[in-house]
Amino acid sequence: MSSDSAFLDIALDLAKKSGSVMKKNFTTSMKKEWKSDNTPITETDRAINDIVVPSLREAFPSHSVLSEEEDGEQEEYSRESEYVWICDPVDGTHNFSHGIPTATFALALTKNGKSILGVVYDPFLDRIFYAEKDKGAFMNGEVIRVSESPTLTRTIVGIGKVNGVRNLFPLMQEGKQYGVSFITGLSIHYMTALVAAGEFSASFFGGTSSHDMTAGKILVEEAGGKATDLFGEESERYDRDLRGQLCSNGIVHDQLFTILNQVSPV
Repeated sequence: MSSDSAFLDIALDLAKKSGSVMKKNFTTSMKKEWKSDNTPITETDRAINDIVVPSLREAFPSHSVLSEEEDGEQEEYSRESEYVWICDPVDGTHNFSHGIPTATFALALTKNGKSILGVVYDPFLDRIFYAEKDKGAFMNGEVIRVSESPTLTRTIVGIGKVNGVRNLFPLMQEGKQYGVSFITGLSIHYMTALVAAGEFSASFFGGTSSHDMTAGKILVEEAGGKATDLFGEESERYDRDLRGQLCSNGIVHDQLFTILNQVSPV
């Protein structure tokens, strides 16, 4: 799989290499450590980080790289660059470390804070989702589009970090009254990729880290959908901390916000 974009070619290559490491190291008794924010990290996270970061810095010396496993000082420095790569080596480390095969590799590229490329790879089903600005969204080389569902009835909505920048617990209760089926426990990027592919109608995320949202944003938008923060606004920069994320097919976006604002007022 190749393209006319050097950025995309290396991103796809790194995704495949990283996925191979994930599959090779995948067991039900994985050793893990705990970071200061009480999230787990495995040797797989570190191994992938050690592949991706040097490769990008060698290929694009003028670019900066933000990886979830890089230190904060490097992160602050990186944000001053025009081009910034944002990598989550194992999105869904908690599940991965317990032998649950729902983790993904995610890589995005921003230019002046705007997401211009995103890749999400599920190595367990060998599905690679990718998009570039104004070039459409794809899965394994095939064009993907968001769903055309006009209402919330019988729709599937992914949800993660429910008690983050906004309390999403009431939304899950109220949404059921409209026929929504909520799915939790998947990696954030995987849920947004499924929105882009039309398999989910929307996904909510209450966290703030750009590592969890940047790749998914452009996937959804290039597939014809909509992405905002959890206050209904477009984030100005995706190389900074964010205020959560709602990705949708665009049609049900306002409907979901109406419910969220009713049950969880700002």
